[in-house]
Amino acid sequence: MSALEFARRVRNRQHAIGYWVVLDDPIATERLARLGYDYVAVDAQHGLIGYTGIRNAMLAIDAGATSAAMVRVEQNDPFAIGRVLDAGATGVIVPLIDSAEDAAAAVRATRYPPEGRRSYGPMRAQLRVGPKPAEANESVLLLAMIETPQGLRNVAEICATPGLDGIYVGPSDLRLAVGGETSTDPAVDEVFEQAVEKIAKAAEAAGIAAGIHTPNGEVARRRLEQGYTFASVASDLVHLEQAAKAHLSAARGDL
Repeated sequence: MSALEFARRVRNRQHAIGYWVVLDDPIATERLARLGYDYVAVDAQHGLIGYTGIRNAMLAIDAGATSAAMVRVEQNDPFAIGRVLDAGATGVIVPLIDSAEDAAAAVRATRYPPEGRRSYGPMRAQLRVGPKPAEANESVLLLAMIETPQGLRNVAEICATPGLDGIYVGPSDLRLAVGGETSTDPAVDEVFEQAVEKIAKAAEAAGIAAGIHTPNGEVARRRLEQGYTFASVASDLVHLEQAAKAHLSAARGDL
């Protein structure tokens, strides 16, 4: 699937399922990208990956040939956004968006003039997105994370930001934002679910994509049935630990 085809699919609110990568291991990432996920997201914010690792991860995803390469950038910054796009990311997930003004700034960072202020220097990106600015603008996705009290309060205005392709829920921070003592605090389940529902409805009303991070495939399916249009599953590090623990328990006869 080309970058433009994937971007159009997400913008049209068609369902997509992705996988989350936090480890700097391009060989593992390449194998994951061959499994059939619609996209693989590389985490430059909390992942254990530097810029070289992000570039290598995108090479690995492209070698897998079936998945689009997404990157969650460190922050809402034109330099951070521009260089992962120049390296070939199909789109960026921008964290900690509190307002429509924040979202508009992110839009400008992903679009070439006159629509935005992205500096021209596509380097590797021109091999897969296309060297023409107008083509790149159409092929690149921008997703704003809703995960803070301010972002939740302003979600309708954020979703209405011109040029924004979709929003993405960070459930750990969102649970803290609604009063959880930890990122998994069950005491706030009800208010958390209300927030998740509010975000999905705001995206639907604005006609943009709605994504969410999930711990497993079952939850991803439930979120898609709930009205989210794309969902990311767990992460390589989490699954590595879970699989190793399960095998250890089986070998010891704990199961």
